[in-house]
Amino acid sequence: MFNDRARIHVAAGRGGDGGLSFRREKFVPKGGPDGGDGGNGGDVVLLADPDRRDLSEFQRRRWFEGGRGGNGRGALKHGANGETVELRVPVGTQVYREQGGLLADLTRLGARVVLARGGAGGRGNKRFATPTRRTPRFAETGLPGDELDVELRLKLLADAAMAGLPNAGKSSLLARISNAKPKIADYPFTTLAPVLGTVDAPDLSRQLTIADVPGLIEGASEGVGLGHEFLAHLERARLLLHVIDASAGDADERWHTIDAELGAYGAGLDRRPQAVVLNKIDLLTESADFGVEDERILCVLRISCVTGAGIPELVRALFELCPAEPPPAALDKEELADYLVYAPRPPARRGYRIFRTDRGFRVTGKAPEGDQLEAVLRAAGAKTGDAVEVGDEELELS
Repeated sequence: MFNDRARIHVAAGRGGDGGLSFRREKFVPKGGPDGGDGGNGGDVVLLADPDRRDLSEFQRRRWFEGGRGGNGRGALKHGANGETVELRVPVGTQVYREQGGLLADLTRLGARVVLARGGAGGRGNKRFATPTRRTPRFAETGLPGDELDVELRLKLLADAAMAGLPNAGKSSLLARISNAKPKIADYPFTTLAPVLGTVDAPDLSRQLTIADVPGLIEGASEGVGLGHEFLAHLERARLLLHVIDASAGDADERWHTIDAELGAYGAGLDRRPQAVVLNKIDLLTESADFGVEDERILCVLRISCVTGAGIPELVRALFELCPAEPPPAALDKEELADYLVYAPRPPARRGYRIFRTDRGFRVTGKAPEGDQLEAVLRAAGAKTGDAVEVGDEELELS
């Protein structure tokens, strides 16, 4: 089943704790502090992968968490950074906040975005040694990583997309001109999910990607029928193939019906160039009539998917109407290579820090209160009975 939406929860890894250690060797009985820093937590990253076709993978698994950073150790040994989790999604995937704001749009091959950044590792006690404080008996705990819920939405990237009423013959046409094998039957709404196919140029010098979406009916833009959920897949097509069943005898009216739905949906679909394809001419005794004159209509093609009449002309027209795009310009070294449209705001830094001491834990700055303080202490590794210093007070975690 084709899935073009998914909700997932991402949590970056927590940073490792700084090491609380002192140098102790045979001939160095009073060595100084030598605790290393903790490693940073692992990020959660999205990567646009050309081998992915939809978001089905995220229906089976919805929770993703980066690796925790390693703790610092003695002899100034720093902890390892946590493992980065890389989620591969189809090109054309958009990322939305839970509240609805767009975070990123992965429109290009290899586009990469960090969804959740890992927490910083804590500093070891070696970092806190000064001429007046030679034996610091505390070290920082690692910071938690970002955590958020996001919605992934896929908009297919295609050179041309087919629009039309149910049973107009779109799937038959896609099967005729491309390598796709859509379900074909003589009843409406045979196509229940978008299908992509690749069309080769007659001289094999180029390829085009063609999308077939479920048939639209009157009121589709308002949620009627099956096609309303897939109108978004037409947004990025360079050309709309408006497929019409010419054997019904009302081609003009059918064109106006679908065109009105495209205009009501918005997103520029009412301004997109079109090629009108009059299908099923094998069922007619006379030439198929089409009287609509519109500047968006670049050509009118008459075909039969059954006999193959007009198919070679349609393929040639496709490559003429969708010229080869220039290769993308090389990225400047100073530019970001992740093609973000909207970057997530970094979370506000908390106004307190937690230190691990030889007796328990110490909280500095504006500490949280009540249950929240207990929660952050336990997340930092505190256990029942540990001594906790908060300002001038010393508490015992219960």
